[in-house]
Amino acid sequence: MVKGVSRQVILVQSPDPKLFEQAIFILKDDAVSNGGITDELLLKEAKRIISASGNSKRKKIMRGSPLWAALGAAVTGLIWGLTVIF
Repeated sequence: MVKGVSRQVILVQSPDPKLFEQAIFILKDDAVSNGGITDELLLKEAKRIISASGNSKRKKIMRGSPLWAALGAAVTGLIWGLTVIF
């Protein structure tokens, strides 16, 4: 249990509640104190980040693929072979 720590957060309700209820954004300590940033701007930015993350087309790494296993075995064999020769 942590005592004496106070953080400012923004809670944004999920546009698609099938998987997530809400998103929690933890603000930096100096985010609001710099001035010029209103509550509306913070909420707008949080919603923009949420909508952008749903539209991103990230490259998925193929984990557990037989190709990766074979490549790892080949590299290991090559290194082992080189150490035996030299």
